[in-house]
Amino acid sequence: MKQYISIDIGGTFIKYGLINKNGEILEKHELATEASKGGEQILEKTLKIVGDYKENHQVEGVAISTAGMVDTKNGSIRYASELIPGYTGINFKDPIKERFNLACTVENDVNCAGLAEYKSGAGKNSEIALILTIGTGIGGCAIINGEVYHGVSGSAMEIGYMNMQNSTFETLASAKALVEKVADLKGENVEDWNGKKIFDLAKGGDEMCIKAIDEMCDVLARGIANIVYVLNPDTVILGGGIMAQEEYLYEKIDNNLEKYLQKPLYDAISLKFASNQNAAGMLGAFYNFKNQEAKN
Repeated sequence: MKQYISIDIGGTFIKYGLINKNGEILEKHELATEASKGGEQILEKTLKIVGDYKENHQVEGVAISTAGMVDTKNGSIRYASELIPGYTGINFKDPIKERFNLACTVENDVNCAGLAEYKSGAGKNSEIALILTIGTGIGGCAIINGEVYHGVSGSAMEIGYMNMQNSTFETLASAKALVEKVADLKGENVEDWNGKKIFDLAKGGDEMCIKAIDEMCDVLARGIANIVYVLNPDTVILGGGIMAQEEYLYEKIDNNLEKYLQKPLYDAISLKFASNQNAAGMLGAFYNFKNQEAKN
């Protein structure tokens, strides 16, 4: 059976493994990204992963999911923040083709997460799906009739930068913003706080934590509503670490969406939470590879 190397490059870990033609993960591993060491060493780690698999397995191609704005045509990083120095301009496709004679596709990690949900998760059978990942920042993906919407320059759905309340969407509504707000309310160091601690305390009745979460849900719903007014999707999917708190967050976010959306738009959407969790990047990279393979 055909096997594919799938690699998910994040700021902290590189997750990688083999996936068969049916989209089943055969094996999965991870190693530290060491992002501060720069883009070139990430490329070298990627090439080593590919080389090791090529030597020991019959593989058909390499599917990559990565942080940063991606030029999907030439397989390079169009733009990345200085969290990964020297990552902008790194090309994966050419060296993998030249060194291993393997086809390679590269796609943004949020788009890959969106594809994973659309193909085998919460967005299955949707016509227009809006996917958000809420973490250190806020990432977005729109999938329309099975295709990721990239925009003219490949930078569509950079929704974290949306202007809101004299700030940006992700500055106000990300998991990082929640942690910073609680630490400020408590008058404590932000390093002493994390999402899990905040939700545990909120469930125990801590008024400051409850207040901060409620405010986050309000702003999150405002931002989602703005996007829904443009896209008119049938499905809105929320992912990212703190969205594992579905039971606590669903009603709060949904009630705010109902408040900020006109009834025809609110009635048309189904609010869901991501189901693929840590496998989303690898799965989405694989689905992207298969999509490109079918077009070619």
